[in-house]
Amino acid sequence: MTTPLAHYLILATMLFCIGLTGALVRRNAVLVLIGLELMLNAANLNFIAFWRFGPHPEKMAGLMFVLFSIAIGAAEAAIGLALVIAIYRHRRTAQLDRFNSLKG
Repeated sequence: MTTPLAHYLILATMLFCIGLTGALVRRNAVLVLIGLELMLNAANLNFIAFWRFGPHPEKMAGLMFVLFSIAIGAAEAAIGLALVIAIYRHRRTAQLDRFNSLKG
C-alpha cells in the first residue's frame, strides 16, 4: 500500500505554513531561521514527492535538486547563525525589532 501524492503535498503545505508563520511572527532571529529551514524542508519534500510519483522515477533529477537544496540550506544556516552571533555580540540582543540601525 502506497501513500498517494496528495498526502505528501498536504504535509509539505502544512510544514511550509508553519515555517512561514514562524518566520513572520517570531521576534527572535534564531527562531526566524528555524522557520526558514522548515519552509526549505517543505520544498524538499515536494521535490521528492514529485520525483517519486513522476513519469520517470528511475532518473535521479529530484534527488539532485534535493541534495543541492540541502547544501544551500546548510550554507544559509551557517551564514545566518554567524550573522546573528555577530549582531548579538555587538547589540547584546537577538530580538529582530531591536535591529533597527546598521550604524554603530
